[in-house]
Amino acid sequence: MSITIQIPSALRAFTDRKPEIAVEGKTVREAIGALADAYPDIRPHLFDASGALRAFVNIYVAGKNIRHADGIETVLPDGEILALVPAIAGGAGQ
Repeated sequence: MSITIQIPSALRAFTDRKPEIAVEGKTVREAIGALADAYPDIRPHLFDASGALRAFVNIYVAGKNIRHADGIETVLPDGEILALVPAIAGGAGQ
């Protein structure tokens, strides 16, 4: 299954500045794994030491956060677009 992963600007330094990457995968786990295999430097930004998806990485499929579906095991139809959206926190205190 051909899947397109949209890479946010904060992570493009790890994908040769590419905004989109085509990968193969039947589930979110397979697609993200294929991305990390192709671009190993992105792996620690997506997965923790145990291999779990980092809590601050949000993934959207068809506009819906996978946390509200089957999580990382969400099935992807051929041609789907998967959006990586890292949570942003912080800012200046007053």
